[in-house]
Amino acid sequence: MVSVRLVRHATLDLDFGSARLVVDPMLAAPGEMDPIENSPNQQPNPLVDLPSFDTQVFDAIVVTHLHDDHLDQLAKEVFPTSIPVFCQPEDEQALAETFDDVRVVDEAVTFDGVTITRTPARHGHGDLVEAMGPVSGFVFDDGTERVYVAGDTVWYDEIDATLDAYGPDVAIVNAGAAQFLEGDPITMTKEEVAAFARATEAHVVAVHMDAINHCLLSREELTAYLEQEGLSDRVTVPADGEVAR
Repeated sequence: MVSVRLVRHATLDLDFGSARLVVDPMLAAPGEMDPIENSPNQQPNPLVDLPSFDTQVFDAIVVTHLHDDHLDQLAKEVFPTSIPVFCQPEDEQALAETFDDVRVVDEAVTFDGVTITRTPARHGHGDLVEAMGPVSGFVFDDGTERVYVAGDTVWYDEIDATLDAYGPDVAIVNAGAAQFLEGDPITMTKEEVAAFARATEAHVVAVHMDAINHCLLSREELTAYLEQEGLSDRVTVPADGEVAR
């Protein structure tokens, strides 16, 4: 059975046994990164410490997109340049400036017994979608279980369709309701997490909270809302460093 550990924010440790993958590594110490601009809270990032993390145990990196809170400068420096890095096509050139083995996922690729399939995502609403740039989700399938990492996306028709198409056993959503001073949230709100959970039989894991300044939805608020909606047994809201599955 795959092990899913939240490291911090969107950084995930996925251990399939045949392959151990790190998704979206952000490794900086608290306050080492500038605040996300044009947001209500202007504290420097990250807001919290990094739990215990060993870069040497991973077989590959998966990058959903190139925002600094999903691949930071320290991650680029501490991982070996030879480690395989899986990404969406738009990010290949930029990643190749740091890593020697960049592997584009157009549709699906296989790595150490795990099939990695790229899925749609939408990083916001309206004009913000283009401003935020391309982003992808990924489905990981080792032949016994499927794990869906939705990535930085809001709830929209393509996410519902992805759940129907792949029927994941575990689905990981980036919550936090990340917000600028203008426009709607660019990651899932508490209501969208609830809609996602109602649309799938998967065990849902909600991450991407309490670590970056523009993520305004807290774990505490999300947990209370899920309890109110009768979804507490369907959605895990892990603490940093916690094994969620």
